[in-house]
Amino acid sequence: MLTSARMAHDSNLWMRFRRDGRAGFGLLDGDEVVVHEGDMFGGHAPTGERLPTDSIEWLPPSQPSKFVCIWNNFHAAAAKQELAIPAEPLYLIKGANAYCAHGQPIRAPVSYGGRVVYEGELGVVIGRRCSNVSPGEAAQHIFGYTCVNDVTAIEIVGRDAAFAQWTRAKSFDTFGVFGPVIATGIEPSGLSVRTLLGGRERQNFPVSDMIFAPAQLVSLISRDMTLEPGDLIACGTSLGVLPMKAGNVVEVSIEGIGTLRNEYRQE
Repeated sequence: MLTSARMAHDSNLWMRFRRDGRAGFGLLDGDEVVVHEGDMFGGHAPTGERLPTDSIEWLPPSQPSKFVCIWNNFHAAAAKQELAIPAEPLYLIKGANAYCAHGQPIRAPVSYGGRVVYEGELGVVIGRRCSNVSPGEAAQHIFGYTCVNDVTAIEIVGRDAAFAQWTRAKSFDTFGVFGPVIATGIEPSGLSVRTLLGGRERQNFPVSDMIFAPAQLVSLISRDMTLEPGDLIACGTSLGVLPMKAGNVVEVSIEGIGTLRNEYRQE
């Protein structure tokens, strides 16, 4: 059972999966998937088929055209690192090759032998196309929320003194981990993000400590670029980021969404 709390009556847990070479989507109901047809972000209906979760391969719960990663978005982390509070969101974009689902391995890069860190985060999934929307309108364009592990090859960022390599450091294959589901109908302000490394809690921070809340992020980023259904905004991390070692299992849990679980492997 992936969910950590009973959802409200108007809440749903949407997921994508692959079975017998076929990709599909549906609603998570306990240990089963209620299969749907159509468009997760548009018209859809149940097919009548139910699949046990142990019979399917989990896929990332959306297929983003953009995976936007926010940096320095928590007051506690900014204070600890003596960083100035930003006047606007600071962000970069991960490559689509980085997308990685619940249960899939996070693979150590072959071209890099330094430290690789996890970053537990709340993810915002866009449900409606939006461009230059106001903060008041932004919530209407949010489909739901997911768990994110924004993996980073941390020593690459400052390797070249003339150019901070954030995109490369965060865009290795399997470094954009999110899932297991998209939870709709939940209010994120009262949530906390909890990260376990090898079964030990390393992060536990409130979403309410964000400098820019989810709807603000959607509004401000939409002024720069059009956001499409399925696009993902990773809202940033807080204290407790540490390197992973081969064989470590990383779990990012958010109440009402579930637990994103992946093993870090040196192949």
